[in-house]
Amino acid sequence: MLLRYFYDERLAQASYLIGCTRTGEAMVVDPARNVTPYLEMAQREGLRITHVTETHIHADFVSGSRELGSRSDATIYLSDTGPAEWKYGYAHEPNVVLVQDGDAWSVGNIRVQVLATPGHTPEHISLLITDTANADAPIGIFTGDFLFVGDVGRPDLLEKAAGMADTAERGAQQQFVSVQKIKQMDDYLQIWPAHGAGSACGKALGAIPSTTLGYEKRFNPAFRFGTDDEAEFVRWLLHGQPEAPRYFARMKHVNKVGPQLLNELTAPQPAIRATLDAAIARGELVADLRPAEEYNRGHLRGSINIPATSSSYTTYLGWFVRYDQPLHLILPSHDEAHALRTLTDLRAIGIDDIGILTGPAALTGELDALPATDVREVVRHMNEGTTQPLDVRGLTEFEDLHVRGAMHIPLGFLPTRLNDLPRDRAIAVYCASGYRAHIATSLLRAHGFRNVECLCTQSIRWANEVPSESSRVPITIA
Repeated sequence: MLLRYFYDERLAQASYLIGCTRTGEAMVVDPARNVTPYLEMAQREGLRITHVTETHIHADFVSGSRELGSRSDATIYLSDTGPAEWKYGYAHEPNVVLVQDGDAWSVGNIRVQVLATPGHTPEHISLLITDTANADAPIGIFTGDFLFVGDVGRPDLLEKAAGMADTAERGAQQQFVSVQKIKQMDDYLQIWPAHGAGSACGKALGAIPSTTLGYEKRFNPAFRFGTDDEAEFVRWLLHGQPEAPRYFARMKHVNKVGPQLLNELTAPQPAIRATLDAAIARGELVADLRPAEEYNRGHLRGSINIPATSSSYTTYLGWFVRYDQPLHLILPSHDEAHALRTLTDLRAIGIDDIGILTGPAALTGELDALPATDVREVVRHMNEGTTQPLDVRGLTEFEDLHVRGAMHIPLGFLPTRLNDLPRDRAIAVYCASGYRAHIATSLLRAHGFRNVECLCTQSIRWANEVPSESSRVPITIA
């Protein structure tokens, strides 16, 4: 048996290729939309991809199951558990097989058995793997978003991201049952999860790629609850979950009905300055992906800066994109390789309607600039009450420590909260490192807020005026 691991740092998403070297057959589990790495790996290992499967309808990226099935002529195995409203819309296609708890199939000498593990989503399944050429018991489990290293999958995404009311608590109850079920299994089983640290599908995911069930029983807090502790487990699991990016709702829909194949997408077009100005005037999003320093020196008024210098830039972009409008991009450079990488990154979260894809050469004529921030002066004005502090970090970060008097609006919710912000005084935006605050500053200026300063918690502390002004009083997001 051969096992290969693939990891997308931008999405903190893991996928796997498992193959039988005796028969040359292989299966891919939870594939990303860019299926080229799986095809290349299979070719290098002398395998052919005959099976594709996924553990659930993903919320944080576009599944590559349909794409890979089309490119490799593989059979796709999809969950048929859960309620009717979460059945796959492309299950009727001839290469799709629906499976339920206890069903099994073979990939050469590898036996794959379905284990229903609802909770993160109602239709979630895990996959028990047995190398029948060498053993008569499973070696490990692909747990998807059910069980992570140090955590379990959050059950509230259907409610927070997909708008399905009253599903979070039910999901937490199902997750409790799933944990109790897997707790009865052998400690030696290897655990291969679908996400690592940085994913919004849990609140405390570990950074190592795999674990064992025995280790999780000892150190994962989800396993400390006994069979009579369901209510306590539910409270623990629902508390402190990170904000769910708005694009998660779109991903749920896309993966449920079936993602569009990549060869069917329209290629983006280059543009001149006038075309970009017209797009901004129509209210369409123009995202400038250049580094903050370059954006500060000169940018199109009305554009938003989301520097691609962060591996998580697509997650932040996903907060602001409107899927009913084309997205326009200004890249740090416009060489073909850079443009292709960017398209791959964005299509991973379903941003398919990219109208303009251009480089900095399009930034001609008059440009806006962001002046340098005098941190000590801004902090002095904050203390005097003439400048409003705005904290754009997550809720748990804010509750831990924040500037007294700060408004709290997590970055992703800012576009819907603009009317809550004062226009009669300056605004000082801050986050942990300054990256999110810089995005927020560019967004506010694009919406007509001109007197906006960008800070980070380190710079505020450096100014040596605010520690005594800290507060632990939480503010609930409206």
